[in-house]
Amino acid sequence: MLVAAEASGDALGAGLARALKAKLGDQLILVGVGGPQMAAEGVNSPFDISELAIVGVTEALAAYGRVRRRVREAADLAAQERPDAVVLIDSWGFTFRVARAIRQASPRTPLIKYVGPQVWASRPKRAATLARTVDHLLALYSFDAPWFEHEGLPTTVVGSQALNLNLDAADGAGFRMRYGIGAAAPLLLILPGSRPGEIARMTPVYEQTAVRLKADMPDLQIAVVASAMVAVDVASRVAAWPFRVHLVDEAEKYDAMKASTAALATSGTVTLEVALAQTPMVIAYRIGAISYAIARRIVTAPFITLFNIAAGREIAPEFIQDAATPERLARALHRLLTDPGAAKSQAEAQTAALEKMGRGTHDPSELAANAVLKVIAEGR
Repeated sequence: MLVAAEASGDALGAGLARALKAKLGDQLILVGVGGPQMAAEGVNSPFDISELAIVGVTEALAAYGRVRRRVREAADLAAQERPDAVVLIDSWGFTFRVARAIRQASPRTPLIKYVGPQVWASRPKRAATLARTVDHLLALYSFDAPWFEHEGLPTTVVGSQALNLNLDAADGAGFRMRYGIGAAAPLLLILPGSRPGEIARMTPVYEQTAVRLKADMPDLQIAVVASAMVAVDVASRVAAWPFRVHLVDEAEKYDAMKASTAALATSGTVTLEVALAQTPMVIAYRIGAISYAIARRIVTAPFITLFNIAAGREIAPEFIQDAATPERLARALHRLLTDPGAAKSQAEAQTAALEKMGRGTHDPSELAANAVLKVIAEGR
């Protein structure tokens, strides 16, 4: 049984499902909770996970009743199907509650957490909480493992799927040709996020950022990526922007990344993908005021972008909360769009940070599948 609650977890779950099917073939039965990518691999979710993509305290409070119902549905599915193991993917708030519900109902079912909470950045006590709740952790980065192993939780470092992407086949020139964008024209790629709350908060800021940039650079082309789970919302918002926008679906996003002069990205896994495409970027993020006030008290990491954390410095400029204004974002992007030397230097520094994080050293889905099967075998 695989359980994911967000687009990034859906992608991880789909990769794990493919790797397990390659090893087990017809012996494998998959059940669980996920999105469209996991559905394509045979995991039919009992509900739409887009309603679980929640960021911030106020959003979480408003969704409390709905989340409780979905936790119960997931736990009921486990009780009905009696899986050999349950893999709970990312999304701490939801998957932790599902783990506790399954543990209470079926104490002997092996529970595996795929992506642990970022205890190195905030709330380190969650390492002990997780160790009491699940049987094994699949961690993305080597700096994750010591925090959980110290609490007695067996941990396998599988690496990040994002770091294992091979973008050699991404066709930036073809993308420009398909969309009628000249080879020399500056192209800004905007990646507004994959959660409804992110789209609502960030797209108005990005629109005004683009307005300012277009005023100084009339030939600037704008492309916006619409993630599958928020595609309709993004399309409706972008349609009202006062200039032409190239709307890009997920099938073309890597081509778009390769084609772009610079990117404006909402913080998340996508920043690693943009860095792999060797495109310089500016990163922004906003959450609710109450959530931000709480976050400021508990977050200890100096940056929110993983490759900035790995490098120990701000390679890609970050603009968080009140700092994420159209004026500041436009100023930082203008430099990358008009100064080839600055753009090249930042792209190279991003690549160096990815190498430090273990870029492309192995297939994370393969390692995750091996670890899951080992846990099952040991349980038997």
